[in-house]
Amino acid sequence: MKKWIGGAAALLGLLTISEMGSAAYFYRRTMKRSNAKKERTVKMAGTDWNQYMPLIQERKAYMLAQPHEDVYQETRDGLRLHATYFPGPDKSRIVICFHGYTSEGMSDYIGLSDYYMKKGYGMLLPDARAHGKSEGTYIGFGCLDRYDALGWINWVIEKCGPQVQILLHGNSMGGATVLMTSSLEELPEQVKGIVSDCAFTSPKEVFTHVLHSMYHLPAFPMIQISDRINKKKAGYGLDECNAAREVQKAKVPILLIHGGADTFVPESMCEKIYENCAVPSTRLIISGAAHAESYYKDMEAYEKALDTFIGGIVR
Repeated sequence: MKKWIGGAAALLGLLTISEMGSAAYFYRRTMKRSNAKKERTVKMAGTDWNQYMPLIQERKAYMLAQPHEDVYQETRDGLRLHATYFPGPDKSRIVICFHGYTSEGMSDYIGLSDYYMKKGYGMLLPDARAHGKSEGTYIGFGCLDRYDALGWINWVIEKCGPQVQILLHGNSMGGATVLMTSSLEELPEQVKGIVSDCAFTSPKEVFTHVLHSMYHLPAFPMIQISDRINKKKAGYGLDECNAAREVQKAKVPILLIHGGADTFVPESMCEKIYENCAVPSTRLIISGAAHAESYYKDMEAYEKALDTFIGGIVR
């Protein structure tokens, strides 16, 4: 009996060590800037971007021909963040665009720049903390980035004046960021609306989905261990901020967009967010669109939804 108990204890110890090692590996690959790779994210998302490259390159050339500059702000926890600022014709209408996981400001909104710039909007394209030219070691997954977003909102108001009308537009992690920003008590009145494309609800829920659907692994105890590590290293829990909970306290109208064929962030997360919105909200599901592909898959439907939504909130 003693031998059996000793063997069982040894086996349990080995399993515990193995789980902790797996969780630490998963955490490093996912949460640390140095190990989170764009190529891996694109592969997991499964979107074929090559088919859109001619259009993207054409719009990028037009976009970069417009006046723009690099700008910076410092976060409440002392990081220096970078953004690219396109002032627009009169500084009265600005859209702040928040990119997805492992991307950067000047990557995700090349296509949509054509829509916003030709309608007279200025654009501010921040690099999220631990991305692009912004400082940071640990990725914020919206939970920390919502406060950085507030900083950029205040930067725009100071730059353009109190009369400025601001839209927030985010995709994937950026979509989660703008939804999590929607409930902040300090949200200025200049923010008129939020557009969220393919947002997840929380880091915990999207990681659980990825572990189940792509790696065929159980989430327990890997997520719980990663949660403890992240609280210690990055200062927030993986379900501390959840977009579906935050929109219950939202202060401005919301447009939710999602791809019907998104396997990376499932459409069910969009449904959950929509059901919890405490403000007027609109939902657009683009049939056949993979992750972050909705604009390119059906540009007409996407821009029509933007026209309708923005037309009711921005003068």
